Amino acid sequence: MGLQVFTHFISTHKRKRPENSWKTFSNFQHRISPNLSHTHTPELKPESFTGREKMEDGMETGNLSRKVISIAAGEAHTLALTGDGRVYSWGRGTLGRLGTGSESDQLLPTRVKFFGSDDEKEEKRKTVGIAAGAYHSLAITDDGTVWGWGYNFQLFRKRSSKIQVFLDPYTDGQIGANGEFSLVPRKLEGFLELGSPDSSTQDYELKSGKALKISSVKAGGMMSLAIDSLGGLWMWGNCPNYEQSKSPEGKFSLVSSSAPIPIWNFHGHTVVKVACGNEHVVALVSAEETYEGGDLICYSWGGNNYGQLGLGDNESRLQPEVIETFNLQSPWEVYEIACGASHTAILAKRKRPSDTLESFCWTFGLGDRGQLGHGTTKSFSSPEPVKGLPQSIFLISVDCGLFHTSVVSSAGDVWSWGMEKGLGLCPDATFNKEDAGDAISPLLFPCPDTRDSKFHSTLEVACGAAHTVLVSDGGLKLWSWGRGRSGVLGNGKTVDCYAPTLVLWPSLSDDFRDDESVEVRKKKIEETNPDVIDKRLSAAMEEMKLLESKLSITEKYASILHGSIYGRPFQEHDIPSSLKNSGSFDIAKEWENMLESSDSRKLARLEMFHRNMLRAVKDKLMKRKMEEMIRESLSQVLPELLNKRSE
Repeated sequence: MGLQVFTHFISTHKRKRPENSWKTFSNFQHRISPNLSHTHTPELKPESFTGREKMEDGMETGNLSRKVISIAAGEAHTLALTGDGRVYSWGRGTLGRLGTGSESDQLLPTRVKFFGSDDEKEEKRKTVGIAAGAYHSLAITDDGTVWGWGYNFQLFRKRSSKIQVFLDPYTDGQIGANGEFSLVPRKLEGFLELGSPDSSTQDYELKSGKALKISSVKAGGMMSLAIDSLGGLWMWGNCPNYEQSKSPEGKFSLVSSSAPIPIWNFHGHTVVKVACGNEHVVALVSAEETYEGGDLICYSWGGNNYGQLGLGDNESRLQPEVIETFNLQSPWEVYEIACGASHTAILAKRKRPSDTLESFCWTFGLGDRGQLGHGTTKSFSSPEPVKGLPQSIFLISVDCGLFHTSVVSSAGDVWSWGMEKGLGLCPDATFNKEDAGDAISPLLFPCPDTRDSKFHSTLEVACGAAHTVLVSDGGLKLWSWGRGRSGVLGNGKTVDCYAPTLVLWPSLSDDFRDDESVEVRKKKIEETNPDVIDKRLSAAMEEMKLLESKLSITEKYASILHGSIYGRPFQEHDIPSSLKNSGSFDIAKEWENMLESSDSRKLARLEMFHRNMLRAVKDKLMKRKMEEMIRESLSQVLPELLNKRSE
């Protein structure tokens, strides 16, 4: 669909948008749960974000570079966004998904630079949003532009006959640019000269050279999504074929596009949130033209082989349809959505006023590894609440991995369920026989760092294919668990962790020079690793015990010798002054000084000791001389006696 079609559509469907439409859209999370607005990263207005303001979640200015305000997890990599607008990545570097300029794995959080060595540009522009697909990454900066890096290529492949797929043989375009992949962030030019599919005026999109401003991005599988500042929705990459809906056959298919495709179905409404899996999309859309804190309607479309659309069947959809469980008349108010590869999770609370602030997690779609949490491995085509979670809790964050799901409560409890005890795709996980297998109901993951086993001041959870990442302590701590290959857990190691372990955060770049080699950085971080510190502390304690033992023996020897000479125990004032002051010891000079300072009693005692020692030495020498004479005589006499006896 070209620019001319955009213009024609908008000119025939003009609708005046309020000037404050951006404000009402960006304050979504604060309005739906005002008592818990601090627990979620606010939607930030690109043109007003400076990185120095007080955040909506209560984060004060100051050390924002160490506070993580958002995270995203891909198949085997993780992204983190800090309060001052910096992006960090770690994990598997294949195909450039980390954006560090190479395909090397990163075992520790590493800063993603958008302008290479141009530090001045780097500091001026701040990042305000991030997203991670399976093998690609997205970010939006404070001027409303979109950046992408990582995998962008997929050859034609076969799918089931039920779903036709038309893929570009050269690129799927999920990073919004042509080419196989990008090792560094690339600016997405596809929004240039385009207007929002929800724009009401023709002038906005016809201003040549002025790019549309984007407010948030999402990614999943090979698909990328964006919501613009007017609440319009865009898609690119390997996504449901919008044009196919106009075909008489109307068969579902996927299309590859490096240019953003507008979703016109929500014209006249505001898209507030969106999520996507490998082939399906879920969106929260305002019932009215703008979002003023009222009801949101939940839509879904795309691939539906396993019921991941929640529409009560397994038929794929080319156009968005309302999930009836969460329609306008529903008693449930949806405030959070997440998509796995082929399953969906939704957080909703009751619309009616209540003294108890509580919410529920609903899941549907593929359930073969327990990822739905319904106590079975069956798939569900309609939303069902996860009954294994405690009642009277308020869930603040949810995310889906390839085969697992995780949620976080406002009290700091974390639950996961799905493949390999909720860890995800970890076939090498080693458990006891009675504990092995998939978790078909929620499992509580306790915090190893607190007495109450709760994670304090939790913000967000993110799930990759086989790992989970959690932000706690108001963004100052990051936890991870699951498969550790390629450094996915960000703890400097490549081993699996079956319980939450601390990510080594803040990043090394905050403490060490950026020009240090990877080996030097690894060595420095190893020196601060708790395990290494424990080992070194243990070795130091053993060495200290040995030194204490030697010192005790030396003190006993000195006391005995001193007592033998002077007739009293060795005391501190008896230590020679030259040894105290300089650390050196001149024995001849010390003896001279000691004789000069000794009184008559000491000298008499010393003389007695000398005579006794001299007598003892003479006696010892005499005894040894006699023993030698006897041995020499015997050596001469014994052979003669033996010869006579033999005759």
